[in-house]
Amino acid sequence: MKNPLLFICIAIACYSCSSTSLMSLSVIKPAPVSISPEIKSVAVVNRTQASSETKTLDAIHKAVSLETNDLQMAGAQASIQGLTDELMKNTRFTQVKSLNGLDLRSYGAGVFPTPLLWDSVERICRESNTDALFALELFDADSRLNYAGNPTNVNLAGAIIPTIEHFVNISTNVKTGWRIYDPTTRTILDEYIIGRDLSSSGSGINPAVAASALIGRKEAVKEVGIQAGQAYASRILPYWIRVSRDYFVGGDQNFKTAQRRAQSGNWDGAAQIWLDETKSTNWKLAGRGCYNMAIIAEINGDLDGAIQWAQKSYEDYKIRIGLNYVNILRYRKQQNDLLKSQSVASVTP
Repeated sequence: MKNPLLFICIAIACYSCSSTSLMSLSVIKPAPVSISPEIKSVAVVNRTQASSETKTLDAIHKAVSLETNDLQMAGAQASIQGLTDELMKNTRFTQVKSLNGLDLRSYGAGVFPTPLLWDSVERICRESNTDALFALELFDADSRLNYAGNPTNVNLAGAIIPTIEHFVNISTNVKTGWRIYDPTTRTILDEYIIGRDLSSSGSGINPAVAASALIGRKEAVKEVGIQAGQAYASRILPYWIRVSRDYFVGGDQNFKTAQRRAQSGNWDGAAQIWLDETKSTNWKLAGRGCYNMAIIAEINGDLDGAIQWAQKSYEDYKIRIGLNYVNILRYRKQQNDLLKSQSVASVTP
């Protein structure tokens, strides 16, 4: 199209004449990880220290990534603390035990290791009288140092002395890797890696500014470790999200009135109009009314009713988006069934 202004006007006109509008609602999603109701007490262990066979390789990796043993240990312990504290807040478990005295080793060198042997998992759970094991399997702080030195002048006792102003920035990618072991079924319920980026910096005429950047990095790594542990604990909890839905606003004046009611939050008033439209002799208006009644049913938590209305809009009146909506609603129903089983687990005494 040669005239861009004409194109914009047409686009605006098409948008304003759209037969549908968007609304949103909150839906609860099941937790990414389902845990059996029989699991009531759990142990938390740290398995991030490298084994004797891979210590040399781990030391090389630490040197290249500017990671020290002290930084790795502090960050891993912070992650364990974040996870343990968050699990204790959750009524899902009757007991959460952080087992600090165990000498558990992994590959190290920033590698997510192979799982623990089941004999070891069973022994740990038996001796700690717990039903499952949460393990921090990986903690890695891979850093890159960026340095710049710019010539500058410093006034010392009236004398102008040329010097170098140093700028140091350390960017760090922190990775934590986790597993949940169920010794009863010998099943790994989850394995997951969480990554976080952070940076610390320092500047000044003293070359030792790098030290201030390193000190700042350690505290930041510990904080990120705590956040990673908290984030992993949330994987066993249901969560809320906002989802969008199309609904019909075009067709006749009644749909315009219903739209205004919906926009003001009067969904029951809009539903009265849409229910009347489902009885229209005009098949397009009737189909749109059926579709919108599915929206109302979902808002009210009636997924079975929503599926029936959406099916009717597609099967009887050929409302094409009705078929897609049916599939969305069926998936939500499956998710709700899973959510119910998780809720049973969370309230089982």
